[in-house]
Amino acid sequence: MIVAEELGRAFTRRVRTPGLWGATKALFSAQTEQINAVSGLSFSANSGELLGLIGENGAGKSTTVKMLTGILVPTSGRVKVLGMEPAKNRNRLALRIGVVFGQRPQLLWDIPVRETFGLLRTMYAIPDSVYRVTYGEAVRRLDLEPLLRVPVRQLSLGQRMRCDLAASLLHAPAVAFLDEPTIGLDAIAKEEVREYIRLIQRKFGMTIVLTTHDLKDITELCSRLVVLHQGKLMFDGSLTGFERKYAPERRLIVSLEDRLTAVKAGRLAAAIKKSGGVLRSWEPYRLVIEYREKGVATRIMRGLLRSAHPSDFVMERADIETIVRRLYRNPSPAPKVIPAGIP
Repeated sequence: MIVAEELGRAFTRRVRTPGLWGATKALFSAQTEQINAVSGLSFSANSGELLGLIGENGAGKSTTVKMLTGILVPTSGRVKVLGMEPAKNRNRLALRIGVVFGQRPQLLWDIPVRETFGLLRTMYAIPDSVYRVTYGEAVRRLDLEPLLRVPVRQLSLGQRMRCDLAASLLHAPAVAFLDEPTIGLDAIAKEEVREYIRLIQRKFGMTIVLTTHDLKDITELCSRLVVLHQGKLMFDGSLTGFERKYAPERRLIVSLEDRLTAVKAGRLAAAIKKSGGVLRSWEPYRLVIEYREKGVATRIMRGLLRSAHPSDFVMERADIETIVRRLYRNPSPAPKVIPAGIP
């Protein structure tokens, strides 16, 4: 459905020396520099796949989506969507894709939402069987009924986003590009949007590319993650693979019935290390253990049940927001866990 090979997009911008002399000089001999927004990007998406595209600001997400939809022409590489080159077949491709671009709604500003939906129904020649599902589910799940008679200019940002998402998926496109579809929404509205996307994607087998800074959108909707950094591909794979690569450590927090002494903590640390874990910290009634390998937690818990009288076990792992935040700060792979001993 989507194939990008060594895709690149460069922009040229003028550089001016500060001050009056710089402004005067720029009139006669303007200097320029080239910015590579996207460089050497290769990935593909299969039919029915829901792919999350993430990266920090300036990573190249929106530029990539604009090349995939034909808005921008790549300066290098090649891209095909539904077997077509987007920039060369923009009109034909537009009939088969849906696009949401953050705060740039496709709704007509001065007419009620219902009339825009009717116009889109005619433009895309949407069959009754499809329209009944996409329109009906949008009105019901996105709570659009009170908004249908309201001119778009009178809607809030969150209301416009819900209506714009419905408009983009009204014709059940083969491929949908959703750039920040939950921006400006409260927690309840975000959940409604996610449920609607999930429902329509399953009913029609859409391929969806989702870009967002709200990583809960990714964890609840996407089975695959593509991470960009400074316009280049950093990771492409499953969410499980992403966690395994960048945050493989797991934590086991143990509450104890009996008070723990330093001597006993030292013995426990040695036993935990032998089982494949690391005692990261301890308090008189609490242990924090870190491990990576599958099955280690079971061995550790069995050992503690025999020697430490635990009252409770809690297993934790880094959530995706923590992993991504760590990755943005340091793009290199996560370091190995090194035993720290007893504090």
